[in-house]
Amino acid sequence: MLEVVLRRLFVMPFLLLGIVTATFILAQFTKGNPLVSIIGAKALTNPEVVAAAKKRWGLDRSIPERYVIYVKNLARGDLGVSFRTKQPVLADLAQRLPATLELVICAMIVGAASGLLLGVISAQFHDRAADHAARFIALLGSCLPIYWLGLLVLFLFTVQLPWLPGPGRLDLRAEQIEPVTGFMLVDTLLVDSWNAFVDAALHLVLPALVLGWSVTGIVSRMVRASLLDVMKQDFITMARAKGASATRVLVHHALRNALIPALTILGFTFAYLITGSVLVEAIFSWPGIGSYAVEAARALDYPAITGVTIIGGLGFLIANLLTDIAYAAADPRMRGAAA
Repeated sequence: MLEVVLRRLFVMPFLLLGIVTATFILAQFTKGNPLVSIIGAKALTNPEVVAAAKKRWGLDRSIPERYVIYVKNLARGDLGVSFRTKQPVLADLAQRLPATLELVICAMIVGAASGLLLGVISAQFHDRAADHAARFIALLGSCLPIYWLGLLVLFLFTVQLPWLPGPGRLDLRAEQIEPVTGFMLVDTLLVDSWNAFVDAALHLVLPALVLGWSVTGIVSRMVRASLLDVMKQDFITMARAKGASATRVLVHHALRNALIPALTILGFTFAYLITGSVLVEAIFSWPGIGSYAVEAARALDYPAITGVTIIGGLGFLIANLLTDIAYAAADPRMRGAAA
């Protein structure tokens, strides 16, 4: 197992370099002028200001020169300075990443729990009404576009039925919490503000539900198919023959083995949620790296765009590595194959 981990860690920098290279090239050939976000549209008519801005931000150099300089700075942990915020990209991402992680973790809990429940129900009531209903609910989450679903639940539960708060992480009229960890649920508890904690939790419900529902369908289908396959195995027949109850057969024998393939799906979906939270954050005004990426793309902020891509790619690679480790730990038969 240690050899596998070390091998993956050795390959990860090269994969990350490939992601950086592809993103850098695509960003350079995107139509538009980043100087608009740097100096403003009016200043573009002043040749001296334009020349000074190009020299200041290295835009007067050739693309290969800029690429080499960027990779050298990246090797030192420098992601550059944002054209739009004029702050180091690493500092911007560090400030926004906790909000995204908080949303993704809650969405993952919602998606995994609901997907597991629906998958078990579908397998237990195979080809019956409960199976069809569970699969239909899961199918909706996989098919409905996130942007449409987000707007729909906002309109329904915030406008028509004011049960839940609107966009943002806290009510603007409430006392604002000074960030410590960046995780609002944690920070509100650190300052011993129960009202703020409830407010933050309520603000999390809709975005976590919308983002997590896209995972529900994937997890439920995997659990259902795996559970149906496991229930046909000989050891399940043996457990039933020994007089084990239906609940014990399901929980202690079938489900434990059926969840092993689902680990792979959960790992990939966690990485997908990190990079796929862009639309949810934009709809719910969530100040994470997703909304940061949207703002950077609008302003052609090359350093910020590349920085977000690096974080997303790194998150995907780490999630993939952890998934392989968890899979091998859960299924001893995979340890030899992984090595």
